[in-house]
Amino acid sequence: MDNIKYELTESDIPHTWYNPAYDVGGIAPILDAATREPVSREALARSMPPALVEQELSLEPEFEIPEPVRQLYAQWRSTPLFRARRLEKALDTPARIYYKFEGVAPTGSFKPNTALAQAHYNKLAGKTGLVGETGAGQWGSAVALAGALFDMKTKVFMVRVSFEQKPYRRTLMETYGSVCTASPSTETESGLAVLAERPDHPGSLGVAKSEALQFALANPEYGYTRGSGLNHVCAHQSVIGQEAVKQFELADDYPDIVVGAAGGGSNLAGLAFPFLRKKLAGGRDIRLIAVEPAACPTLTRGRIAYDHADSAGLTPLFRMHTLGHKFIPPAVHAGGLRAHNIAQVVSRAVEDGLMEAVAVRQNDCFEAGVLFARAEGIVPAPESTHAIRGAVTEALRCREEGVGKTILLGLSGHGDFDLVAYQKYLAGTLSDDALSDQALQDGLDSIPSPVLV
Repeated sequence: MDNIKYELTESDIPHTWYNPAYDVGGIAPILDAATREPVSREALARSMPPALVEQELSLEPEFEIPEPVRQLYAQWRSTPLFRARRLEKALDTPARIYYKFEGVAPTGSFKPNTALAQAHYNKLAGKTGLVGETGAGQWGSAVALAGALFDMKTKVFMVRVSFEQKPYRRTLMETYGSVCTASPSTETESGLAVLAERPDHPGSLGVAKSEALQFALANPEYGYTRGSGLNHVCAHQSVIGQEAVKQFELADDYPDIVVGAAGGGSNLAGLAFPFLRKKLAGGRDIRLIAVEPAACPTLTRGRIAYDHADSAGLTPLFRMHTLGHKFIPPAVHAGGLRAHNIAQVVSRAVEDGLMEAVAVRQNDCFEAGVLFARAEGIVPAPESTHAIRGAVTEALRCREEGVGKTILLGLSGHGDFDLVAYQKYLAGTLSDDALSDQALQDGLDSIPSPVLV
């Protein structure tokens, strides 16, 4: 039989997380929004356990994975690496296509890799509850699962458009015992302010982040959790790429191209940075490609600037690609990619030419997602269809050039809860949600005055 699946054993689960800040030679300091001076550890610790503050600011190459977290990882890790032979045939390409499938996690996506870690550290810090924001619901589901496994209360603010589009994600959170609230809500000052200005606001990750952070500050027994973006979150996701490196040894192959969906950046970093580390250490050359929605083009049309990670400006300032913290993205179904900003480590990699970025339209992504489902049997999450679109484009280029390159894509989750979006696509009613020049400019205008570093 042709090899299709490459699997590791529980003993192969990594013992450490890779620190992506080490791989890009460090990132710009986080600044206090008022003083424009580097933020102190004490200030960060107001919304983050001390252990995560250290990981966030560290330049050490790796961090040890606590044994309780690693033991919980064993419930679904290591995740499989598949050779997409049927997709290769459908595309008639000489390229070899592989996908690392994170959809086998209990919640159906890669998010528990960091949710369990954050729950562990918050509980050690004396917290009895967890709160977070979620776009499409993957992060909220992971927080709810982590709360259940660590016996902690959970509260999730879910972007309103996804709250309405994805009722089963909401039900999953509630099944785990979480309270799920549509954002913007009337439960926080920031939510009320947004609704006062625009009662029909569809919500955004920035708004939901403001609400979750405000809730945490008002309820100190709750620890605030981050679904993407920050350095320690990207580090926790490095288990994905570390496993993939080992699995390519089993396949006796190695990728020429690694493609990932780009939203907040943690899944992309988790898959790509372990390969980048090998390249920077003198290993084989490799292209890393970030694929983002044309409706939320942070890397391709945003600016590199110091900006807030939330809409209300409650967070410190991070130097990164941003569309402006008040940017309101169109209501695309890839809710996990509707972020105005991206992880500093990913932004730095793109800025330094270590990673490429492309923007793709929603219908083109769903076209690739349906092709993938019919060839490989897995219905991908809307976010993952962006990585698939990028991989398909590269595979077709291989066909045109007659070159058999190896392509690895990150299948960050399944789309079993996203069938409404597929229903619209199949019926021909799925819009591309084009981004207007005015909406883009309004977002960019919200970037704070320039900071010189």
